[in-house]
Formats: sequence, C-alpha cells, structure tokens
Amino acid sequence: MHSTFVSAVILLVLVTDPLGNIPLFVGLLRQVDPSRRRRIILRELLFASAILLFFMVFGRRVLALMHLTDTSMGIAGGVILFLIALKMIFPHPDGGSGYRVHGEPFLVPLAVPFIAGPSAIATVLLLVSREPGRMGEWMAALAVAMAVSAVVLGFAEKISDFLGEQVTMAFERLMGLILTAMAVEMLLEGIQQFLLTLKAAGV
Repeated sequence: MHSTFVSAVILLVLVTDPLGNIPLFVGLLRQVDPSRRRRIILRELLFASAILLFFMVFGRRVLALMHLTDTSMGIAGGVILFLIALKMIFPHPDGGSGYRVHGEPFLVPLAVPFIAGPSAIATVLLLVSREPGRMGEWMAALAVAMAVSAVVLGFAEKISDFLGEQVTMAFERLMGLILTAMAVEMLLEGIQQFLLTLKAAGV
C-alpha cells in the first residue's frame, strides 16, 4: 500500500481521531474556565504534534536501535490500527475514557494518548520507514491532520451540541470501518513482505 499525500492525511486524521475525541475533551475541560479551553486545546495539539514529529524525524533511528524491520513494523502497525478501529466501531459500553483529571489537564491525557497515542506513533513510524525520501510530504500531511484536529476540537462543544451524541457515534463508527479496511490492507502487505523474505532466504 503506497501512500499518497491525501491517503496519508486521511490515515493520520483517522488515527488521531478528532471526532471521537470530542466527548472526551468536552468532559475533561468542563471544569476549566471557558476562556482558557481553546488555549489548552491548542497547547495540547502542539505537544502532540511535537511528539509525532519527533517519531517522524527520528523514526528510522528508533527502529534501527530496537532492531525492528519495516516488515515487522508493517505487521505491528496493521494490528494496532485494527484494534483501534475495533474500539471505534464497538466502543466501551460506559463510554468512559478511564482518566480522571483534577484541575487543568497538562500533556496527559489530552495530548497523550488521546491525540498522539500508540496508533498515531505507529503510523508516522510506518510512513517514514516505508518511504523516507518523502519526509517533507509526511510532515505536511501531519500538519494538515493537526489543523483538522485543531478545527474540530476547537469547536468541540458546538459540534457536540449540533450533531448530537447519536450522529457523532455514527460518524465515529464509519471512520472505524474505513480504518479497519486500511489496517487489514497494511497487515496483509506486511505478511506478504514477510513471506517474500522467507522465500528469498530459501526457507
């Protein structure tokens, strides 16, 4: 699966999941002064962007340090994305995030793991490990995805009130379905590369 700029943007938007994060952000920021909410959202997005950019720039060194191959990264990325997609399609019955924050949230859990979670980190690592020569393109895709998150989360309360819980859940599950298909394709490609490696080694 050779990613285009558009498909990379879509994938990054899906794994950072701004629409699914709306109820989480609204709930955790409810106790914060309304005049500070957008500043906090912008700050957390900047933190998340910096973390993802770090893994994007130094991703190949991280993989080399841990002796991970592109093939193993492709399979692991596909599995992680598939699990995230399943959670989007079949959310936890109580809808809770599992996080309790007293006062103003800082870095955790808004930036990490809600935005820059395991699936987002695995995705940027995968993009760079496959085609490192397109680093500028991947950075631009990340910037666009973060801009989408900024718009959606900046108007989280208005979007939540306008769409309602049922419509938001429907969109979330549709995004999960799309991500499932992308995850399966990524996983199958990783397995195919693994089989070709075995064949080349004469196993």
